[in-house]
Amino acid sequence: MNREALFCDGTQDYVIPAEPKPGEKIILKFRTAHNDVEEVSLLVGDRSYAMWKICSGDEFDFYEIEWQLGDEPFRYSFEIKSGEQIWYFNRYGVSDHREDYYAFTIVPGFSTPDWAKGAVMYQIFVDRFCNGDPSNDVENGEYIYIGAPSAKIENWEQVPAALDIRNFYGGDLQGVMDKLDYLQDLGVEVIYFNPLFVSPSNHKYDIQDYDYIDPHYGKIVADGGENLPEGARDNVGATKYQKRVGDIRNLEASNELFARLVEEMHRRGMKVILDGVFNHCGSFNKWLDRERIYEQRPEYPKGAYVSADSPYRGFFHFHDNSESAWPYNGSYDGWWGHDTLPKLAYEDSPELEQYMMDIGRKWVSPPYNVDGWRLDVAADLGCSNEYNHMFWKRFRKEVKSANPNALILAEHYGDPIEWLQGDEWDSVMNYDAFMEPLTWFLTGMEKHSDERRTDLWGNPDNFVGAMRHFMASMLTPSLQVAMNELSNHDHSRFLTRTNHIVGRAEHVGAKAAQEGVNPAVMREAVTVQMTWVGAPTIYYGDEVGVCGFTDPDSRRTYPWGHEDMELLAFHKEMIRIHKEEKPIRTGSIKLLFADYNVLAYARFQAGEQIVVILNNSKELKEVTVPVWLCGVPREGRMKRLIYTYEDGYTTAYDEYIVENGEIVINMGRHSATVFKPICLPEML
Repeated sequence: MNREALFCDGTQDYVIPAEPKPGEKIILKFRTAHNDVEEVSLLVGDRSYAMWKICSGDEFDFYEIEWQLGDEPFRYSFEIKSGEQIWYFNRYGVSDHREDYYAFTIVPGFSTPDWAKGAVMYQIFVDRFCNGDPSNDVENGEYIYIGAPSAKIENWEQVPAALDIRNFYGGDLQGVMDKLDYLQDLGVEVIYFNPLFVSPSNHKYDIQDYDYIDPHYGKIVADGGENLPEGARDNVGATKYQKRVGDIRNLEASNELFARLVEEMHRRGMKVILDGVFNHCGSFNKWLDRERIYEQRPEYPKGAYVSADSPYRGFFHFHDNSESAWPYNGSYDGWWGHDTLPKLAYEDSPELEQYMMDIGRKWVSPPYNVDGWRLDVAADLGCSNEYNHMFWKRFRKEVKSANPNALILAEHYGDPIEWLQGDEWDSVMNYDAFMEPLTWFLTGMEKHSDERRTDLWGNPDNFVGAMRHFMASMLTPSLQVAMNELSNHDHSRFLTRTNHIVGRAEHVGAKAAQEGVNPAVMREAVTVQMTWVGAPTIYYGDEVGVCGFTDPDSRRTYPWGHEDMELLAFHKEMIRIHKEEKPIRTGSIKLLFADYNVLAYARFQAGEQIVVILNNSKELKEVTVPVWLCGVPREGRMKRLIYTYEDGYTTAYDEYIVENGEIVINMGRHSATVFKPICLPEML
C-alpha cells in the first residue's frame, strides 16, 4: 500500500460543505493511490462504516460517505486495508494504530469569517508607526508614571530605552490614515492595532478607559481643561494629563477620528481588529484610581482605591478588605504581580462582566464597525478555568450577535484546544503551530532570542512533528484564520534572530540587533509565511528590515525614508502570489519532502497546486520532489513564480520538467522557490 498517497483533511475538497450547520448532511471524502487498497472505512466511536469508491483516476482513487450531523461535535478517523496491511489516518497523518486524540472534528454551526481566511494582516504598534498629528503628542513631564515623568522622544530614529514604557514617539491614528495608500499598495487586507484605548503607557495594555480612544492617538481639540474644578490636581503631578486626556471633547473627537479611519479602511476593502485587554486594566483606571486622577472630578464616582464606598470596590481583590483600610494604602491582585496592571475580579462583579460584554459589542457595532477582537492573555482571565470558559462563551455570543462576521482571535501560549471547540475563540495568534517551529528550523533561535538550539536548527523532524501536532489541535476553520506572525511586539524581530546572537538589548547592546543578520533567511521565512495555512501577519517594519531584540527593542519606529526597498519589493511579490493563487487561502497542505535543512510542501485545491521548496543550508542542494503527491500530473512542466537566494530574488520566468511525478531542482544557499504546474493551454 502506498501510504504517502493516503490523504484527507478538513478543507472543502474533503468535507462538503466545509462549515456545516447543525442537522445538515455532509459528504466526507478520502484519497488513496489508484487501485491500491481494498477497503476504506470511516471510524466513529466504536463503529466502522464502509466508504464507497466514487472516483478513479490515473493517479488517485477517491472514497466517499454521506453522514447526517446532529448538534454535537462529530469526531472521526479512517481505516485503510489492503491484504494484511492496515493503516489509520487522522489529523496527524498515517499511523499503524488508531489515535483518537488526533481525530478529525467537525463542530456543526462553527464557522470563521470568510474575509479572515488566509487574509494578509498587518500589526501596528501605533506610537511607533507614523506621527501624522504632532499636536496630540505626549509632552515632556505631562504626567508621572511608575515614579518618573512622561517623555516626548524628539528623534524618531532613536532606539527604545530599556525602561521605555513612558517614552512616546508620537505615532497616532492620523499617521495610519496618512499611510493607507502605502498599506494598500503592500497588499494589506486587515490591520490589527495594539491597544488604542485611553492609557498612560505607550503600549496601552494598562487601560484607563475602555469607552474612548486615547486622545494622544486621536484628537486633542481642547487643551485648557476648562471643565476641571478649580485647583484639581492628582498627587503625582498629572494635571496636564487630566486636562488633555480627561476632557470629554478630546475623547469624543478621538472616537470620531477612529470611526472615520475605519470607514476609510472599509471603503478600501480593508478590515480592522482591535486589541481587547479584558484580564486586567491599569492602575490609572477610573474604577481603581490609584493615582487619584478622577477623585476631584464630580462627574465620576470615587475609585475603589479612594473610597470604601466605591461602586467599583468589587472589581478588584484587595489584600486588606477591612473598612479601616480606606483610602487604601495596601496591595491588591495584579497580573503577574504588577500593581500597574490590577487584575479584574469578574467572579465578584456581575456589573463588571456586563460592562465588558457591552464593550465587546460596542466597538464591533455602528458607528465604529470594527471587524474583530484580538484577546490579550485570554486564558488568564478570571480566577478559575470554569469561569474563564463561561466568560468567553458569553463573549462570543454577545460579539457575534452584534456583528456575525466579527473575528475573535486570542493570544495564547501552549495548546489552545480547550478554547477552540467552536463556542469560544475563533482562533489564536499562532505561536505553537507557526512562529516557534519555523523560527527553530530556520534560525535555531528561541523567539525572544534568549536561547540558541543547534539541535533544532534545520531539524525536519522537530519542525514537522510540532506543526502536525499543534495544527491538529485546531479545527480547520480555526487554522485557516490563525495569525501567522514571524515577529510581534512581545518578541525579538525575526530578522534579528537570523544573526544567532543570544541576549537582550540591555545586555548586548541595541546595535547588535542588526549586526550579521541574514536577509536571505528572512526571505525564506516570508516565503513560508505567505504560503502556509492561516493568515500571514506582518509586524510593522518587518517588511523593510527593522531589527530589534525582544521588547521593548522590538518596538522601534518604522524607518520612513530608510527602508530596505528590496525586502519591501519581495514582500509585495509574495503577497501578490498569496492573493492570486487559489490553493493558498483555504487549500490543503501536504509535506512532500523533508531532510536536514530542506523542506518541500504543497498547497492544493480543486485541481490547482502550488509547490514550495526551501534550502536553509549553506550548501547547494539538488532536491528531488515527488509533486505527484499533490495532484501534479506525472509528466509535464511546472513554472517558477519566484526564487529567492543568498544574494537576492527573481521573478524571471523559468520552467522545470516533471518526469515520473518528480521534479529535480538545484537550490542555492538559503533559498526558497514557489512553483505551479503549467496547464495544457500554456504548453501548446
